[in-house]
Amino acid sequence: MIETVIDNATPHADVVKCAARIGAEIKNIKLSGDLSSQTIAELKSALLEHKVIFFRGQGHLDDAEQERFALRFGTLVPHPTVSVTTGTASINELDSTRAGGRADLWHTDVSFVDAYPKILVLRGVVIPPFGGDTVWSNTSAAYLDLPLPLQQLADKLWAVHSNAYDYAVRSRANEADRKQFDEVYTKTIYETEHPVVRVHPETGERALVLGDLVQRFVGIPKYDGQRLFDLFQSHIIAPENTVRWNWKEGDVAIWDNRSTQHYAVNDYGQHHRVVRRAAIDGEVPISVDGRCSVTHIKATKPPVKVT
Repeated sequence: MIETVIDNATPHADVVKCAARIGAEIKNIKLSGDLSSQTIAELKSALLEHKVIFFRGQGHLDDAEQERFALRFGTLVPHPTVSVTTGTASINELDSTRAGGRADLWHTDVSFVDAYPKILVLRGVVIPPFGGDTVWSNTSAAYLDLPLPLQQLADKLWAVHSNAYDYAVRSRANEADRKQFDEVYTKTIYETEHPVVRVHPETGERALVLGDLVQRFVGIPKYDGQRLFDLFQSHIIAPENTVRWNWKEGDVAIWDNRSTQHYAVNDYGQHHRVVRRAAIDGEVPISVDGRCSVTHIKATKPPVKVT
């Protein structure tokens, strides 16, 4: 179903929904940092509506042009603990052969800091011959699906997010990879309190802020907290709230990190998968009662002694 045309400068750029609640493919457009202001405005509007937008056939992009394009959505921001690709301001490479390169858990990117990125621009560089899809979920739709008493409960809850989570173990990495990943990803440990429900600064929608970086709920015992987490998270990852993208080399996906979670499906065995991600600086989340998220622990590990 073709919904709309992007603008007069690109008259054949059509927006085609991928699923009822989330996701749209935008066809017949060549991404670059030189797109018109009107085109960028329409892309932003499509992103707010569909939460994640997809583009095929963008193999002309390299790291520099990916960042030039991403800059049209805001200020580039590096990952707080992982080094960026040489010569770039924000690009992280996720390589399946390296520790942490298979992000097969439901998460909002970098939610362990207060002002986590608002938008991510991801480019497929090396795509396996099968598998390797990414699934996104609409956390605003998930909130609306909650019965009113559960919405009211979620509105009052706060949760602690942390990067002290072993991605490498989750991805079945070997001991050397786990050690290397731990030394890089958690060289500084962040703990941030976020409202379980944030108000989107542009749309006013309420969205659930959870995912597998959550350590605990504030003021709730672990046993009860785990059951609350499972309850709310089950609404987020319900199939009707998701869209699944089958990557091809040169594809680009852009998502609103304030109203989505995503999961990289680890079903491609030992085949190689590489994607590169540019991040746009975000705002500190605000709860329904006007309070802001806060990072309350930043603990830097001492250097590892070599004997």
